[in-house]
Amino acid sequence: MVARRKVAVVGVALSDCGRVDDATPYALHAQAARRALADAGLDRSLVDGFASAGLGTLAPVEVAEYLGLRPTWVDSTSVGGSTWEVMAAHAVDAITAGHARAVLLVYGSTARADVRAGRRTGTLSFGTRGPMQFEVPYGHTLIAKYAMAARRHMIEYGTTIEQLAEVAVQARANAALNPEAMFRTPITVDEVLSGPMIADPFTKLHCCVRSDGGAAVLLVAEEYVRDCRTSPVWVLGSGESVSHAAMSEWPDFTVSPAAVSGRLAFERAGVRPAEIEVAEIYDAFTYMTLVTLEDLGFCGKGEGGAFVEKGRLRVEGGELPVNTDGGGLSAQHPGMRGLFLLVEAVRQLRGECGERQVRRDDGSPPRLAVASGTGGWFCSSGTVVLGVG
Repeated sequence: MVARRKVAVVGVALSDCGRVDDATPYALHAQAARRALADAGLDRSLVDGFASAGLGTLAPVEVAEYLGLRPTWVDSTSVGGSTWEVMAAHAVDAITAGHARAVLLVYGSTARADVRAGRRTGTLSFGTRGPMQFEVPYGHTLIAKYAMAARRHMIEYGTTIEQLAEVAVQARANAALNPEAMFRTPITVDEVLSGPMIADPFTKLHCCVRSDGGAAVLLVAEEYVRDCRTSPVWVLGSGESVSHAAMSEWPDFTVSPAAVSGRLAFERAGVRPAEIEVAEIYDAFTYMTLVTLEDLGFCGKGEGGAFVEKGRLRVEGGELPVNTDGGGLSAQHPGMRGLFLLVEAVRQLRGECGERQVRRDDGSPPRLAVASGTGGWFCSSGTVVLGVG
């Protein structure tokens, strides 16, 4: 049997994030890409694979052209927030098969600045064509769909609004340790509950922030690792799954497609959930964190509410630090946040996170992490297991 070619993440970076009023999405793509290549210590001439989604009429052709790249392998998969975990899985497959040697994943968005400048409005609907035409007349916004799912979990399993609020509180506690997070002031459960109602049961602080920002991740074949200035973070396993588009076709509001993508990722990595030391989970809403923790196997179905209590998700003293940068709830969320999960997971494994760095009992950085992205209204999921050593 021929040994499988290993693939490592060797460069990660963020563009300027948060409040960025004087840059275009293309500029944020470029800034993140340059920083990721500099992080790896590699020249862009090595990059022969490119993945991008969400910008341009011919994504990723326009963005590659803007960056001065002429890739021979491309991916424009677009499945919402999980796009980047799915793209990372595709990139690993391409590198393993010898179709590419170095693949750059890039994202950038001025979602906040565009709303502020009147160039766009808040997204209320994904459209009225196809299956969506039967749901849009009932006024189901994106937020309302997540709220409905959260309410179902509360009815089925007794999950409380206070438990959901704990997710936001602990995300903010982690953000307080991150100098680049948009919101760092600690919050309490009472403050979460007393905020303005957005979609029952979600008040404002149950929902992610709207920010600007970009991110980039560079993956290479193992033979190029020796040329890098950074220590490699290996992609151990990945999984992807789609569930539904219409809410009426979702079999169970309390189960996300992470139940499938997570199982596949852990099986392929040869790792058990109990071995994971850091988890970066898509958190457009507090319920996403809670149900994804269940579906990835960190606790049983219906036990997410109890699991998130008692500070388990915190960097400081938490049993399973989750969204160590503050997540989409407090750090940044520029439209599709999946690539930011991979950046933070890699930085944690490399021990580069400063005050928010997770450490083992002997003081060393963690050795295993998982990044799990969610797209749409739990329509898709991509999960990637990463490790060092």
